[in-house]
Amino acid sequence: MIDECLVVEVAVTGDDCPLSAAAADCETTVTADPPSLRRDGNALVRCSAPAGEGVAATLDGDDRVRYLHRAAADDRTATGDRAAYRCLSLSPCVVHDLVDVGFMPETLTYRPDGARFAGAVVGREVLQGVMSAAGDRVGVGLERVYPLGGGDAGAAGRFDVTPAQRAAIETATEMGYFGVPKAVTASEVAAELDIGKTAFLERLRRGQAALFEQLFG
Repeated sequence: MIDECLVVEVAVTGDDCPLSAAAADCETTVTADPPSLRRDGNALVRCSAPAGEGVAATLDGDDRVRYLHRAAADDRTATGDRAAYRCLSLSPCVVHDLVDVGFMPETLTYRPDGARFAGAVVGREVLQGVMSAAGDRVGVGLERVYPLGGGDAGAAGRFDVTPAQRAAIETATEMGYFGVPKAVTASEVAAELDIGKTAFLERLRRGQAALFEQLFG
């Protein structure tokens, strides 16, 4: 039995699936759940993007996209500043090549300069296979790797904070939210996390309060 499970983040460049193309064309960030691959090779996709960025028109005009549906405002997957979509893609993302060799995706983020996939693999041999699986199609780079539940997950991983609070703190830090001056706004960090601004600020405050209490309480 292999007892080593690794959390990994990989950066992907050169993937021209519909979501990557939409993020590049609209110069925005599109986040997606791991797509479901059908037997016919097409993929069922659920994603979200900032409202009003032209993503809907771009996807609707893509010949590789079928049955595009935009969620109603009262749908639980839609928020005030983000729109949620579902569709069928005739050009599946390269993430499926990684899944075929053992990558278990959790979050997919498409940006104008490339994509980032976060997930897990079981064992370092599987990780090596993931890194070489799509080498002939796209560029794949390892951004981050640490044992599941290990101590290399960052400072927040050593304190009693929820996964959501930790994600808010880490993402805000990586994007420069705590810089002087700030590199991004709360709305931009919230969009990266695929949540509303109010939810982000609430998680951030609760996470900071928990960290400060454990550090100085």
